[in-house]
Amino acid sequence: MQTAERYNAIVEKMLDYVENNRTDQAAGVMRVPVETYTDPALWAREMELIFKRRPIMVAVSGEIPEPGDYKAMDILGKPLLVTRLADRSVRVMLNVCTHRGALLAEDGTGHRERFTCPYHAWTYGNDGALQRIAGEKSFGEVDKCAHALTQLPCYERAGLVFAVLTPGLEVDFASYLGGMIEDIERLRFEDWHYSGSREIRGANWKVAYDGYLEGYHFAAAHKETIFPRSYSNIMQFDAHGPHLFIGFPQKTIAKLREVPRAELWTHENDGYDFIRLLFPNVSIFVAPELTQIAQLIPGPTVAENRTVLYFLHRKAPANAEEDGRNQQMIDWLKGVVDSEDYRLGLTVQRGLESGALGHVVFGKNERGNQFFHKWIDYCLADDPGLPKPIL
Repeated sequence: MQTAERYNAIVEKMLDYVENNRTDQAAGVMRVPVETYTDPALWAREMELIFKRRPIMVAVSGEIPEPGDYKAMDILGKPLLVTRLADRSVRVMLNVCTHRGALLAEDGTGHRERFTCPYHAWTYGNDGALQRIAGEKSFGEVDKCAHALTQLPCYERAGLVFAVLTPGLEVDFASYLGGMIEDIERLRFEDWHYSGSREIRGANWKVAYDGYLEGYHFAAAHKETIFPRSYSNIMQFDAHGPHLFIGFPQKTIAKLREVPRAELWTHENDGYDFIRLLFPNVSIFVAPELTQIAQLIPGPTVAENRTVLYFLHRKAPANAEEDGRNQQMIDWLKGVVDSEDYRLGLTVQRGLESGALGHVVFGKNERGNQFFHKWIDYCLADDPGLPKPIL
């Protein structure tokens, strides 16, 4: 099914759900052990089998738009260096000098054609090649080619940069990201203006991610922010491999009854919203004037996550006043996620760690959560012979 027809069908279902007070549903209720959110050994296994083996987003292209731009960051104890080369391609490397292991660049973004180690001044190009060894004559013979920075498999598409955190572990990025990356590519994020990021802290990464997967909580948790705009507990789910696409009808969706069926898919943010979720840790919300991309980074313990919220505007601000308004909107959105979703998530974590429950329950209406947890179980089984979960 082509994109337009697929989304027309989703909107039609949402119209029906609103009229009949229904929602998309799974076959039954699902129970998940509390240890899923609290067991350090299970968390460590998730990091090895999910986060270090599958492509994960490491940057928004707009953070490093020009040749020579770079971003340094840490994910799961892996210091990363993301660079844009002269041919505009991207490299993702470990930000670790091959002499004695010092970090080459501090976390953040900037512009450098080369990186010089602050410890002994070994110098690398932004492609990772070792260019110079300080005091080379006295140091002794070294094969520079064998001492380049450690490269990670990487891929840039649709204005996003992905990498696999295990060196040498090649994957088929295009196949893994599948129809979801094709849909995101249609939005042309590479042409949007990168407006900055905000960082928040929350509970276990799955406690946090569970909140992005359903609108069942809108009326209770977002009564003054999201609920005035969108229906609570009315959703339509679609999947591209392990990635989810969720439709949330707005309270104005009934007006789309006057729109020709073939054009329903063109009314995103005008009667309904979509959330695009890239397994295992990215949520993308596109609004008319901006996009919020949430990147959940687990740790440093089982009970914690660090989430980076990236913001893109369709065009650069015309002046300082307009930029100020954009930043106010960004702060407002960050506040909604932090003070409403993540604050509640931290109380959930406390409740789960109290010993009060043996399992949590996902209702039939929480179909996205059920799908997400089935994919986690599939990954942890580490058996390619098992059938992949389907929605």
